Amino acid sequence: MPSVLGLLEAREKRVREEIAQLREEAERVQAALGDAERALQRLVDARATVAEVLAGPHSAVAEPTQSAVARSLVPRRAEGMAVSVLTADYQRILAVLESEAGREGMRCQQLAVALGMEAVPAKVEGLRSKAKRLVERGWALQARPGVFTALAVPAG
Repeated sequence: MPSVLGLLEAREKRVREEIAQLREEAERVQAALGDAERALQRLVDARATVAEVLAGPHSAVAEPTQSAVARSLVPRRAEGMAVSVLTADYQRILAVLESEAGREGMRCQQLAVALGMEAVPAKVEGLRSKAKRLVERGWALQARPGVFTALAVPAG
């Protein structure tokens, strides 16, 4: 019959080996995590650089805005800048504001319906945020509180 101390020593040796293996694995995971974080940072930097270049020499890069699908940039409008620099969501909002229905200005609830969305608070507030962002960046006007209209912007 093996001694209790012998069994404990054998068990201790196995646990120490397991700890050594886990430490090696943890080092590999840490190295992989560091590589992934550096790759992510390069992509973020590249996206910001491309946004700056696309925004043109006279406009500043806007802060990113949260959308339901992905992050997008709304550049400050500069003279001669076409609507095509905006994402499709923002282009659709401007198209509705430029339409006959939007000539007198639209509230966000009306805008939601015109865009074919449900006029539920979450959708309306999302549109309000986007409309205000368009106003801040010089793409639209807020005629009076809560009522938005478009500027005359060259198509493109």
